[in-house]
Amino acid sequence: MKQQDLSERTFRFSVRIMKMADFLPGSKATDAIAHHLVRSAASIGAGYRAACRSKSTREFISKLKNVEEETDETLYWLELIDGLNIFSPEKTKDLKTEANELLAIFAASIKTAKSNLEKTTRKKKIPEKPG
Repeated sequence: MKQQDLSERTFRFSVRIMKMADFLPGSKATDAIAHHLVRSAASIGAGYRAACRSKSTREFISKLKNVEEETDETLYWLELIDGLNIFSPEKTKDLKTEANELLAIFAASIKTAKSNLEKTTRKKKIPEKPG
């Protein structure tokens, strides 16, 4: 998947979460959930954009790990909404599916970046002198 495609996908996901959050009924609990849900979902796209501007592979991995954490947190808040029966599970199903797909993409990207970093690190090591 291209960076721009994933950037657009994370943006659309954040918009969908924010629109859904506007329909949460008002209470202390749902206000807290909405606050955390919107914050974590918005952090996914913002964090991914920041990761794409990383100056090194190590920085990219670090920033993408944060994105992975925010995605997992967003999934948690969606599951909590289901657990509290605030909406029917069908209303959050597509958002949870998208969050899980994004989580898988970020985890795979981190794994690939780590593998690439290890390969370049091994190549840069100076071989020992025979003897």
